[in-house]
Amino acid sequence: MNPARKQKLTLVLLGVFGVSVAIGLTLYALSNNINLFYPPEKVVAGEAPEGTTIRVGGMVVDDSVVRASDSLKVSFQVTDYAEKVTIKYEGILPDLFREGQGIVAEGQLQNGVLMADVVLAKHDEQYMPPEIAETLKNKPTDEVSTY
Repeated sequence: MNPARKQKLTLVLLGVFGVSVAIGLTLYALSNNINLFYPPEKVVAGEAPEGTTIRVGGMVVDDSVVRASDSLKVSFQVTDYAEKVTIKYEGILPDLFREGQGIVAEGQLQNGVLMADVVLAKHDEQYMPPEIAETLKNKPTDEVSTY
């Protein structure tokens, strides 16, 4: 093979290899930052992965909020009107957090309980995260009207 062609081929192969490595590292970095949303029905069904950061959303179940008297720990349940998931959180809850309110919690699932790092409450009566709205759209209207 001609030495000039061999050198060009080597450079092209090194360039392709370098671009492949860069794309691979970028995709790996992005995959660690993706937080998928799961409604309570899918969490109870076992479709949500344990040990990775996920988001779970729904309506806070009435009379399910339990606050620790000596710390900022709180435990509550959320529902999509099909299933309920228990969420445990340590910290100050948003001002708009209350029973019967829509929330989204982000954290890791451990033995069916979401250990939340972040709890987000909806900001007005009309807003609902699209994932929750889609889940609730498939439920009977008499159950959704309790919202």
